[in-house]
Amino acid sequence: MTEPTDASWRRRSVLRVAPPARARKLAKVPFVELADGRLQGVVSSGSDVERVYVSSVTAGSHAVNCSTNNNRPCGGLRGSLLCKHLHALADEAVLQYGVDQVARYLRVDVGDGVDSGADLLARTEARHEPGPAAVVFSRFLRHLAYLEVPPSATPVPELHWFPATAGVR
Repeated sequence: MTEPTDASWRRRSVLRVAPPARARKLAKVPFVELADGRLQGVVSSGSDVERVYVSSVTAGSHAVNCSTNNNRPCGGLRGSLLCKHLHALADEAVLQYGVDQVARYLRVDVGDGVDSGADLLARTEARHEPGPAAVVFSRFLRHLAYLEVPPSATPVPELHWFPATAGVR
């Protein structure tokens, strides 16, 4: 798709979306985003298929939070010791957005040798602080609902913002 030379792209419902930095497998971390001043997402439990964790790292302060979808605290998050859910979230964010973008968003100074989310988190002084798990989980569920919208050639008003690539070259 070639970029228009005028400002007509601002009136379109379809915008070009940057592809992920690298391919991700969605089974472990089905939802990851840089939003609301946080790296946040949903991480599947390793022991219970019906449990997920909502994990987040706040930009700047590097406050971390991890709790189940029903607001029970993660047992692996203790003080400055980060749980495996936060490491999985950071690793998937690096795959999705690239280490440079995640580091810039979280305001982490990185040098050479940082190529994973775990490396990135190791450069923070993370501390536990409760976060808005319900908001993140609700946004995840809303994104899942978009997958159930049947294909249609007519416009769907609530999806006018949704990035689409069908028919765009």
